[in-house]
Amino acid sequence: MERKTDFDAYLMVDWSASSKPAHGADSVWYCLLMWETGSPAVRTLRNPATRHQAVQEIGHLLAEMAAGGLSILVGFDFPYGYPSGFAAALGVGGQPPWRAVWNELAQQIIDRPDNSNNRFEVAAALNRVISGQPYPFWGCPEVRQSPTLSMCKVRAYGPNDLSEYRLTDRQVKGPQPVWKLAGVGSVGSQALLGIPCVAKLRDDPRLAAVSRVWPFETGLTALTPRGQRDWQILHAEIYPSLIQARPGPCEVKDAAQVRDLARYFAEADAQGRLSAWFAGNPSLRARERDCVEREEGRSRRSRRPRPAHARPQGPRRPHCRP
Repeated sequence: MERKTDFDAYLMVDWSASSKPAHGADSVWYCLLMWETGSPAVRTLRNPATRHQAVQEIGHLLAEMAAGGLSILVGFDFPYGYPSGFAAALGVGGQPPWRAVWNELAQQIIDRPDNSNNRFEVAAALNRVISGQPYPFWGCPEVRQSPTLSMCKVRAYGPNDLSEYRLTDRQVKGPQPVWKLAGVGSVGSQALLGIPCVAKLRDDPRLAAVSRVWPFETGLTALTPRGQRDWQILHAEIYPSLIQARPGPCEVKDAAQVRDLARYFAEADAQGRLSAWFAGNPSLRARERDCVEREEGRSRRSRRPRPAHARPQGPRRPHCRP
């Protein structure tokens, strides 16, 4: 008897912080893969020119599938949270820290239909509130420098500062900090521009009642059986380089990554392995688990983080989100 999978569809997104409409490499790509006659098949592989267009298209797809009773895993490739203490440092509260930060970014970020945006101005304003210096965010074009935003990292992250890395980032070699907004491997700009977009999809009136964000709204736990869930759409942070993509002739690598990653999750789901991945790292202490679930997001199922001084630097190695 064929095993029922935890999801009917897998929608993977490779995000971009481009300030102009763009196609091809280093732009937004997304792939929707669905089960058809017992096999995972690509339904949609798209390269919208702007983030605005991408969110519109993805929202329509999710609404269509949710109305049909389907269960969907949705993954964007940027951090969904910041190191512990960020919300408190900003002075935003009244909600779980992750949601307070999401709401604050949604209010401050202006991302126009042509991809022009104010991410560097927002980063400078956040730095002004937190430190009055170019910290903790850094990295920008020379013309965007200001007293509270610099091109380069100006000082170390001390023991009494916000951490440079999240718990989950300290479990792998050479991660890029979410504070880094520009330069090779940077993810900070994608997060500033991406979190408001995921929030928009999560809170879309067509989707809000059936959407949840892992692990913030679900906790670090294996998936409950389909009949016992209060959701159909699960948003989870991903990392496309988790797998070795195999582009076809003349195919853009980003396109192959989202397609192959969607297939990777589908195959793990069919084998009964995917559900347990959402339980996170079983070695987390209670305090660390609370930190992951309330503010930082994502937890690898691996060894405990090493001290900061022991983290080697270098190219980012493949790892799993979730």
